[in-house]
Parts: sequence; C-alpha cells; structure tokens
Amino acid sequence: MKKRTAVLFALVAVALLLSGCTEFDQPISDQSEGFWNEFVVWPLVSIITFFKEFLGTYGFGIIAVTILIRLALLPLMIKQTKSSKRMQEIQPELAKLKEKYKSKDAVTQQKYQQEMMAMFQEKGVNPMAGCLPVVIQMPILIGFYHAISRMNSTPEIDLGTFLIFPLAEPSIILAVTAGVMQLIVLRTGPAMDNPQMKAMMYFMPVMITGFGIILPSALTLYWVIGNIISLIQNMFIYRPWEKKDVQQPVKTKTGGAKK
Repeated sequence: MKKRTAVLFALVAVALLLSGCTEFDQPISDQSEGFWNEFVVWPLVSIITFFKEFLGTYGFGIIAVTILIRLALLPLMIKQTKSSKRMQEIQPELAKLKEKYKSKDAVTQQKYQQEMMAMFQEKGVNPMAGCLPVVIQMPILIGFYHAISRMNSTPEIDLGTFLIFPLAEPSIILAVTAGVMQLIVLRTGPAMDNPQMKAMMYFMPVMITGFGIILPSALTLYWVIGNIISLIQNMFIYRPWEKKDVQQPVKTKTGGAKK
C-alpha cells in the first residue's frame, strides 16, 4: 500500500510539474490560473519582486530568495550531511557484514538486509536522508526556472543585470563558476569509496555547467549562491581540512596488508 501511495504521489507531482511546462514563455501575473502558477510560479515571482524593491535589483532579490529557501531546507540538509557522515564512518562495519553474508541465495541476502537495517537504526543512519532534500528542491528549481523565464517574457518586468551579467541571458562565466563550486562542494563533503558515486561526483559539475550555458543567468546565480551555502555547511560538519589526517592511516594499513 505504501508503495502504491508513493507511486500515486509521484504521478501527481509529475502532472503538476508538467502542467506549467507549456507556459514557460508566457507572461506571468497574479491573474495567471492553474495550480502551478498560483502556488509555485507566482509566489516565487512575488517574493523575488518584493526583495528587488527592498534591495534595489532583481539579482539581489534572487540571492535573498535563494538564502531563504536554503535556510528553510537547512534542517533537512544538516540531517542529510550528518547521516552521510555516519554512513561513511560505518563503512568498515558494512564491509564486514557484506563479507559475512556474501552468499547470493535469498535467505542469506534477507539476513544481510535485516542486519544492515538494524545497524543503520543502531547508528542513527538513514540511507534515504540524502534523497529528501533533492526531491524537495526539484520543484523549487523548476519553479525558479519558470519564474525567471516568465518574468523575462513579461513586458513590465526588466530583470536587468547582476554585476556584469544580464540575468535574462546565459553566461558562460557564471555557468563555469556554478560547476566549479559544485565540484568544491562535493570534494569537501563525505569521502566516496564507491566508483559509481565518484563518477557521479564529476558528472554533476559538468551537467550544471552545461545547463548553465543555455539557461538564464538568474537561474545559474541560484546554483552559485546555493553552492556557497553548501560549502559553508560542509566546512562546519565535515571539516575537510582534517580529512587527509583521517585517511592517511587507512592507506598505510591497506599497504601493509598487501605485503
């Protein structure tokens, strides 16, 4: 039943997202109809405009809204990063457990799953904690894209520039900055032993840079500011300057074992 509910929720969410996709190049106002317009796009436009009037430019308005969104998500992000840190700490125990139940038969694998979940519960690790912030941010990110695109299509709104970057146009400089910042955030996060996760670590900055080259600078600015906040968060939680000191003994032990 829970799986069916989750699938239904996902289908409804996708339908709501797609309901606004055909209007991304249309003007936006408080008269725009539809769930997506009324509860996602227009509220974002209104908040950005409010901070623009208060701070002077749409660029500062976007930065202020980005900070507000990230502050609202901060409890989830901290929970995610702490869970990831604990997951990294129990990797040796997980490796031993996997070796203990290396047989691929159904009974053995069921016992492996049960003991692994018991370990997660004992250590306070939630393997799904990393998914929730991403799931929540996706509608926000898509809503930001629609808000910026539709503001740009509204004659009464001039997004203007931030520093030297026209917010309505793509910027290679901002795109590369967003990609580099994403790489730094990943490198200062938890260590990744899984080759697939390492490949993803290098793919994400490339993907963000690619999108940033074709999307309006206003959206790329959202990525840059969000990554700066994530970097500060990693500095407090993961203390990356201590990571080498922690990893060095592990390498020495591994080398001794091979001999």
